[in-house]
Amino acid sequence: MPLIVKASDFKFKYPRDIENREQPKFIGLPDPAPFNRDDLYDILPMMTAVMEELGSEDGEVLNLLEDLLNQMPRFVSTRGEVFDYLQGSARECLRP
Repeated sequence: MPLIVKASDFKFKYPRDIENREQPKFIGLPDPAPFNRDDLYDILPMMTAVMEELGSEDGEVLNLLEDLLNQMPRFVSTRGEVFDYLQGSARECLRP
């Protein structure tokens, strides 16, 4: 069964860019499109993809990803870069 991340799973609230809600979102690498870190509709599919890549359904991991997203440098700007940054940083943080 595929993982589904919902807005209610997040510890932070994110704005919604309703005008661009129907635009294509992240579905996998490579993706050179810009990532809108201030749009819930961009964040949900990204977090779902990273959680699936990490093989986790743990809320603590999702909270870690949110923290990483909110501290991520602004030069990380495309969806592909964001995905790589989040999953790579999370792996480093979760290493035993």
